[in-house]
Amino acid sequence: MRIGPQELIIVLIIVLVIFGPKNLPKLGKMFGKTMKNFKEGMDDVEDDGETKKTEAKSEDEAEKKDEE
Repeated sequence: MRIGPQELIIVLIIVLVIFGPKNLPKLGKMFGKTMKNFKEGMDDVEDDGETKKTEAKSEDEAEKKDEE
């Protein structure tokens, strides 16, 4: 399901009525910071997953060497 231009305009008008024109810049800044933190968190999770995989591989290799 896509959001068309009409639906987007209606949502923006509702947001403008609820929060008022003075609070919209604050709301936009807060939303931007939230998205930035979310993306950084997702990158951290991906990085942690990769390091765990490499750590697991190195542990497996060390176990194989110990067995020999």
